[in-house]
Amino acid sequence: MIDKTVPDLAAAVAGIADGSTVMIGGFGRAGQPVELIDALIAHGARDLTVVNNNAGNGDTGLAALLAAGQVRKMICSFPRQSDSWVFDGLYRDGRIELELVPQGNLAERIRAAGAGIGGFFTPTGFGTQLAEGKETRRIDDRDYVLEYPIHADVALVSAYRADRWGNLVYRETARNFGPIMAAAAKTSVVQVDEIVPLGDLDPESVVTPGLYVDRVVAVGERRWLQDGVFVGGVDIEGRPLARNGADS
Repeated sequence: MIDKTVPDLAAAVAGIADGSTVMIGGFGRAGQPVELIDALIAHGARDLTVVNNNAGNGDTGLAALLAAGQVRKMICSFPRQSDSWVFDGLYRDGRIELELVPQGNLAERIRAAGAGIGGFFTPTGFGTQLAEGKETRRIDDRDYVLEYPIHADVALVSAYRADRWGNLVYRETARNFGPIMAAAAKTSVVQVDEIVPLGDLDPESVVTPGLYVDRVVAVGERRWLQDGVFVGGVDIEGRPLARNGADS
């Protein structure tokens, strides 16, 4: 019987080794697997390379992982914003490496890993410092840069619902990088609000098939979410947030 569920968060992140490349889903706070990140902090794996769209917000989630000193390198597209003070401080002190990747290139490099594509040419970044040292080619009167896929040892993903086979349904903007990261990692670990019986998920609504999922853990309904907005206009630490309709 196929059953990819695990009993708790500690079991979900068990075996993540020092030096691993870890993809973490999320676009800012939307879709960030906060509970899995907290479990990874408690697990204690260090010298990690983390792939994420951002480089952490405030002091929770990915920012907390950075603050714990467990990350050696960030691969991301948007490392600095008003509340990215943890990463900013580490980078200014020379305590963390950064590989900056344009957002579209980041998504395509992750997708390419999951699709088995060895590389692709893109015009994004040509003629800039991001293309230095990379192969370029002129195709149909346009200049392109060769980019390679990003593979990961582990992906930490947040979805909305799953069944025991690992089929996943996402909630609104929380979908973002989750599907491509689940496909690009050797081991995909997913937190969901609830695990439902087989047959309860509409097959037309399944975004990530269980083929790409190795472990699923239920964390319960996230209290800061209700109908796609932040409950009470606060984040997970109780701080005021603008109601912008974004899901987490």
